[in-house]
Amino acid sequence: MNRQRLLIILSLIVITPIGFMTKFYEGPAQSWVNDSMGGLFYEIFWCLVIAFIFSNVRPIKIAIWVFSVTCALEFLQLWHPYFLQVLRENFFVRTILGNSFNWFDFPYYFIGSVLGFLILHLFNKID
Repeated sequence: MNRQRLLIILSLIVITPIGFMTKFYEGPAQSWVNDSMGGLFYEIFWCLVIAFIFSNVRPIKIAIWVFSVTCALEFLQLWHPYFLQVLRENFFVRTILGNSFNWFDFPYYFIGSVLGFLILHLFNKID
């Protein structure tokens, strides 16, 4: 296993619990952390996963793809057919698909994608 993949795995081990913890955080700015901050970690997580699977794809392409798909998923939250509502009852599915549309999520997705790009770019330089 090359150094870049090892760094990605270690990063996923750190970032995944942090992302889930934003959903359960209780304290100052709780609603902001629960509803918005997780978007940063969500984007970084997916950038890392995609980079691990497709190690030959440039970080900028990964970040753009992740941002685009996440934005599409955000718009999908405006659609509430029965089968999606049933799926959204599961915590993990709701974490991926979301359950309510919010324009204010887009800046967090953008910032998270940029951070994901910067992390992957740094890993490429290290490797």
